[in-house]
Amino acid sequence: MKALSFLALLSITFSCSQAQENFSTLASLPKKLKEASACEISKASPLIWTIEDNHNHNVLFGFNEKGELIRQITISNVENNDWEDLTSDDEGNIYIGDFGNNDNDRQNLAIYKIKASDLNKDEAKAESIVQFYYPEQTEFPPKKKDRIFDVESFFIHNNKFYLFTKNRSSKFDGTTVLYEVDNNFTQKLPAKKIGSFVTCEQFNHCAVTSADISPNKDKVAILSSDKVWIFTNWKGNNFFSGNVEKIELNHHTQKEGLCFKDENTILMTDEGNKTHTGNLYQLKLK
Repeated sequence: MKALSFLALLSITFSCSQAQENFSTLASLPKKLKEASACEISKASPLIWTIEDNHNHNVLFGFNEKGELIRQITISNVENNDWEDLTSDDEGNIYIGDFGNNDNDRQNLAIYKIKASDLNKDEAKAESIVQFYYPEQTEFPPKKKDRIFDVESFFIHNNKFYLFTKNRSSKFDGTTVLYEVDNNFTQKLPAKKIGSFVTCEQFNHCAVTSADISPNKDKVAILSSDKVWIFTNWKGNNFFSGNVEKIELNHHTQKEGLCFKDENTILMTDEGNKTHTGNLYQLKLK
């Protein structure tokens, strides 16, 4: 994996920039949100949407840029095993990624579709459930050095889901693997491995926690606790095959949500702690 990732990097054009003047805090998140794990904007709603991860309620939260909680939608027919990220399609339907897999032992990985027309309700049902698995994984859990099957990041594009792994191997080397899953709920589907990318070798700075594709579908962003990587000019569906810019936020918190507000504006959320909630941040791209 290391050798393949290194060779892949040789074909990518890199640049790096600092973001102090383009990165800002917009608001504190609602007090009810202690573990905001996502950030998504739907075409069917003026709100910013988030979820909380494992051991929390099966609720979709909508808030505004002032940090005011406007909507709480209980999703009544599924559980929050470990909800980790959100994405939305061109009709405004929202998808919940229930694929958090810290211990690499889950065999019930799923994505839930919430209809755009249900985003103004207090209770809704997942209209469909996509179930998937990783063909490369044969042990649950695998040995610690092979624990590379956790995911906290995805988006939908051309009716396919693209997932970015959060490497939890004992020999963390910064590799995130890109998988593709069909948006098809008729059977349990194999995730197709597309490519890989190396962030850096420090888990606390470079483990991937969220991802999104821009409204014009020409930029992909992935997030860590203090960095954003922007990918452009890729070939086919391998978003790692073109150019990449690393943006140093110089602001280290447990950031777990990222979404494009518009083509050149990214919103981010982080988790709070016992004393304060997390925040909503904005990054203006050059």
